[in-house]
Amino acid sequence: MEQLPALIDGFNRKVDYLRMSVTDRCDFRCVYCMAEDMQFLPRQQILSLEELYQVAERFVALGTRKIRLTGGEPLVRQGIVELCGRIAALPGLRELCLTSNGSQLSRLAQPLFDAGVTRLNISLDSLDPERFRALTRTGDLAQVIAGIDAARAAGFRRTKLNAVVLKGRNDDEIVDLVRFAIERELDITFIEEMPLGVISEHQRDESYCSSDEVRARLAEHFSLIESAESSQGPARYWRLAEAPATRVGFISPHSHNFCATCNRVRLTVEGRLLLCLGNEHSADLKQVLREHPDDPARLESAIRDAMHLKPYRHHFEVGGEVQILRFMNMTGG
Repeated sequence: MEQLPALIDGFNRKVDYLRMSVTDRCDFRCVYCMAEDMQFLPRQQILSLEELYQVAERFVALGTRKIRLTGGEPLVRQGIVELCGRIAALPGLRELCLTSNGSQLSRLAQPLFDAGVTRLNISLDSLDPERFRALTRTGDLAQVIAGIDAARAAGFRRTKLNAVVLKGRNDDEIVDLVRFAIERELDITFIEEMPLGVISEHQRDESYCSSDEVRARLAEHFSLIESAESSQGPARYWRLAEAPATRVGFISPHSHNFCATCNRVRLTVEGRLLLCLGNEHSADLKQVLREHPDDPARLESAIRDAMHLKPYRHHFEVGGEVQILRFMNMTGG
């Protein structure tokens, strides 16, 4: 594949990580991610698998080295394994990762590994079946744990658990979640809830639990060693002296803003290229794809032009009105 000059934004940051949403649909309805009664996009408004591949191919040609497929739940999209295989084969791509709720991994972990997916992130917010059901509204904890184990059996390594911490809902399980990760030789990242979409299930300012608080609680049980390791994403990692195989990460959009080193953009399943998680700056790649389906130069030009729209940082607030109305399932993980 022809190697083109790298993508550089207006603040001289190199953009080499693309997060692509392959669907806005999900078989869970997590309380921090979406409303219980969601209206999903009609098929004609979302990118086809071929269009998703075309975007991935151009980004890799422009220097992208890591692509993460997200949703919604990416594994409910028909044809996802075949799409993974095509993207994984792009010359120059170092990592093809996928974020999942784990519900479909019992049957798809092996096909995904064989297709060339490099790593998995799996959401796990509670180890209590009733609480897990309450947080996901529809999820089956046993099914997800079976999926986690299927991923390991398939050959995946450095699998990471993602846990969104909500005060009064699951913050008392922080230590247990780390011990679960240690038992299975997994990494785990604790995430501050992001204020995306209007929700009525809980008050975000009341449920906010900072990364500093989570880390302090863990320090009562483990010896935490700060690490300079990076997964090219926003997580900051610590090692455990008691369990060297497990890394503990923290994604802290409120308490420790990570924008200065941002190397990421996001593609929504309806073809909007989001230049920032916490802002509405975007470019319409679907229009370019559908008006010029056989002209990759047009798509490349639209991607390059969009880099000038990337803002320096987001401005999330714990309380107050929600400024970003799109839900996380629309944003793409």
